Amino acid sequence: MEPGGSELLSPLFGYVLGVCTDFSRDWESNDLRAAIFKLLLAWLLLSLTAIQLLTAIQLSWRSYGPTVNGLYYRQGMGGQNGGTPEYPSHYPMWESASTESLKTHQE
Repeated sequence: MEPGGSELLSPLFGYVLGVCTDFSRDWESNDLRAAIFKLLLAWLLLSLTAIQLLTAIQLSWRSYGPTVNGLYYRQGMGGQNGGTPEYPSHYPMWESASTESLKTHQE
């Protein structure tokens, strides 16, 4: 390190130490200010945690969203929920072993 570097750090360190000392002295003398500071610090930490959680959810949904949608919304003709068939796709109506007619919503 250069010889002039320590001369620059010494006043900077003294200034930071003085600010910390003043802050701690003010902290001890004013309980209301300390309570407000703690409240705002807790709010900041809660907000940062919520932002991290929402970001994780957004990234997960971007990766797995189409898969999840595919599980709940079948593609096909007719039906409800945007294309969900009224009968399971692996049991076509014409291959039904049962001779009884399909029930409707009116029954």
